[in-house]
Amino acid sequence: MKWTITLLSIRGIDIKLHLSFPLILVLGGLQWSRVHGADGFVFGVLLMTAFFTCVTLHEIGHSIAAQYFKIPVREIVLLPIGGVAMLGSMPKRPGQQLLIAAAGPLVNVAIAIALGAVGVFNGVFESINREALAQGIVPGPSIATFVGWLLVANVALVVFNLVPAFPLDGGRMLRAGLAFFTSYRKASAIAASIGQMVALVLGAVGILTGNLILALIAVFVFFRARAEYDAARMGAPRAEEEAAPSASGPAPILIPAERLSSVVPLARAGHRALAVMIGNRLLGVLTREQILQAAMTRPDDPYVAELMEREVLRVDITDDIAEVHRQMGAQKGPVAAVFNGDLFLGLVSRHNLREALRSLVPSGPGAATGG
Repeated sequence: MKWTITLLSIRGIDIKLHLSFPLILVLGGLQWSRVHGADGFVFGVLLMTAFFTCVTLHEIGHSIAAQYFKIPVREIVLLPIGGVAMLGSMPKRPGQQLLIAAAGPLVNVAIAIALGAVGVFNGVFESINREALAQGIVPGPSIATFVGWLLVANVALVVFNLVPAFPLDGGRMLRAGLAFFTSYRKASAIAASIGQMVALVLGAVGILTGNLILALIAVFVFFRARAEYDAARMGAPRAEEEAAPSASGPAPILIPAERLSSVVPLARAGHRALAVMIGNRLLGVLTREQILQAAMTRPDDPYVAELMEREVLRVDITDDIAEVHRQMGAQKGPVAAVFNGDLFLGLVSRHNLREALRSLVPSGPGAATGG
């Protein structure tokens, strides 16, 4: 990912920090400095640093579980809104998906238990004014406040990530659980629908309570769940969730944020062209030749958005095949995007059209003779 610096490497996984990350440290410091001055600012920065250390461990949990199942992990990136582990692909087996998704929250459960043990057995929590805390008064900077706040934050991470909505771990766990009893496509559609309903509830709570951050999170979750639903409805699991599907199956749909390294296996599997979409909106096309050429010349692992061809011939399902073939030849485009009105149906190549035209032309010595 661009605009990042590498902090360290663990088990071959680069831990990277986005250049915007210091903003969250400053905000944490400012929040505590309002009441406690300069000491509060330092305390707030240290608290946010510890919190994002827990976030990093959460992502490492996902990554180690993925590596156990031979899934490559490129990097972990820390952003002001949280962390993300960049997996090369996801296993097809529901049990493996379930364990990978659950590994992150389990790490936070272990951290919370450890912090609770430290607070109880070392007497750290004894100095906290429980009456003031019951009245909503947050204690000042201290070791007890540090441990207690971090304990509550890890519990909150567990609860929040278990919400059954994409892209949270709970949404992925729900899909994996459903996939034990139905097809992956149907499991994705059901989980995405539930995720949208959860997002609506979170949004309503955020608006009614005046919690703007919760409302914004709900909007993000809703549209991410919608993208998962559209992908499932079109019968094409996202490339980041498939381990090199066969070229004989439905072509995966890419999103602009995919990395080159995650789509190379699809090209090598034989897919000639892949649609790049957000929801049900076609953004561009990435061909097999573009993918393989970039793999040889671009060591920086660019995004799909940077490589895709944005100018794509659009045709309607009712258009004449011969005319579409002529248009593709005139524009020298490798594929055309087929629509039914505004609904994108898929990509068609000149090879597909030639085969279709060939099937429409009578063949054989007596094919053209009348009865």
